[in-house]
Amino acid sequence: MRLNNTELGNLVPWEKAGIELPHFDRNAMIQATKKAPEWVHFGAGNIFRAFLAALQQDLLDKGLAKTGVIVAAGYDGEIIDLVYRPYDNLSMAVTLKADGTIQKRVIASIAEALRMDRPEDFDRLKEIFRSPSLQMVSLTITEKGYDLSRAGETLPEVQADFLGGPAGPTSYIGRLAGLCYERYKAGTLPVALVSMDNCSHNGDKLFKAVEAFAVQWTKAGLVDPGFLAYIRDPAQVSFPWTMIDKITPRPDEGVKNMLLEAGCTDMAGQLTSKNTRVAPFVNAEEAQYLVIEDTFPAGFPALKKIEKKAGVFFTDQETVDKVERMKVCTCLNPLHTALAIFGCLLGYTKISDEMKNPDLVKLVEGIGYKEGLPVVVDPGILSPKAFIDQVLQIRFPNPFMPDTPQRIATDSSLKIPIRFGETIKAYLTSKTLKVKNLKLIPLVLAGWIRYLLGVDDTGVTFTVSPDPLYASLARSLSTVKLGQPGPFHEVLAPILSDQRIFAVNLYEAGLGERVEQYFEELMVGPGAVTNTLKRHLL
Repeated sequence: MRLNNTELGNLVPWEKAGIELPHFDRNAMIQATKKAPEWVHFGAGNIFRAFLAALQQDLLDKGLAKTGVIVAAGYDGEIIDLVYRPYDNLSMAVTLKADGTIQKRVIASIAEALRMDRPEDFDRLKEIFRSPSLQMVSLTITEKGYDLSRAGETLPEVQADFLGGPAGPTSYIGRLAGLCYERYKAGTLPVALVSMDNCSHNGDKLFKAVEAFAVQWTKAGLVDPGFLAYIRDPAQVSFPWTMIDKITPRPDEGVKNMLLEAGCTDMAGQLTSKNTRVAPFVNAEEAQYLVIEDTFPAGFPALKKIEKKAGVFFTDQETVDKVERMKVCTCLNPLHTALAIFGCLLGYTKISDEMKNPDLVKLVEGIGYKEGLPVVVDPGILSPKAFIDQVLQIRFPNPFMPDTPQRIATDSSLKIPIRFGETIKAYLTSKTLKVKNLKLIPLVLAGWIRYLLGVDDTGVTFTVSPDPLYASLARSLSTVKLGQPGPFHEVLAPILSDQRIFAVNLYEAGLGERVEQYFEELMVGPGAVTNTLKRHLL
């Protein structure tokens, strides 16, 4: 069985292999979408295929929608050429449930797949953005996708787009801003621009990035003066806040082999020139949540028809903020990062295997229940305690999920200020809680600096996961060697006082010295990581 439109017509082998097929007329869906597109998504990665495209398929299967999703890749356009177009924009979604059962499903809700860097595809996107039917433009481009600068300096491609205007931008957000200008020129048509990335107040991040282009282009006289007012008017262009949650690891070799045994052919993964691992299938966990601020000036997307089903919630901004903070700052992301850091140091390659280590279980339980929950506001629609229970008892221990600490450790310097810094700030402003009572969060921060040395607990070197600050941090730590006696204050002080990394100056917060102490313990020699964990988790 090959994943294409022609072979989907032969139902018998698919059904025999236990693979669920779409229950709608795909050709009719594609034609309806091309005629009156409603949803465009930027970011062609795994979470889009496993979660968002699957949600639209639910609607199509139930007859609650007639159109599909148009997906566009910006950062890594090769994904479109490698795993979309050769498979007629079909994907195989494999859900690995904690009880050992596996759901295999062909996702057929993607009507078009485009590359932003291909002129003819970008012309098609301009056409789509001029369509009055368009309601929602969503994005999963990672948190760093919204950054227009590095180390305080505007990125070269962004600066070039500021000067060049909307005619031919090359940066991700520059292209999006250019497409918005097309929509403005078509009659100030309304639209919702919806970031679905895991970062605090993601709607504001997206707004500020798009607004920056509108400001620069307006100042230079490169756009109509009304364009900036259009972007700033929530009745015309909204930037809803969202919280999204579904673990979607890189394509797993075991899942590929399982699909081959089931009779699926051509399932091999490939590596793009930008080092993105892609495959015709995606593997993901069952749990999923999508909480969206209910502001859609062009009309409500069909997703509203399954509200409170499949983990989808439409609500107000305050509730989204509470849910996002609950998840990102306390109930999942900090625990994930803690396991990632110590998993790499202790030689683990699966998150689920880490949950068999009693010390690591105590670590994440302490961070979640003891240090995090006291500063979490209950959002009402989800229980923080129940959320952590599900994370620690079902999601992380799921032995069928091939998620790795190395993947989670990627871009940690961008994650730490939100995942740990916000809790520290909450303690600092609390009238009843004392920041000096935080013991395990500082231990994780010390562990992260120890991790940056790229030497595991046995003294063997490993490759540190990609991180935009790694090169500069590695230079700062270049004189530090495992087994070297402390103190390390002169080396650590510039790092621990950097509010970009920790959201606070750790010394001013009263935690800098504690992190230094933990770091000294972790540096004693081989086995020090294990011993330090045991010592502080008694």
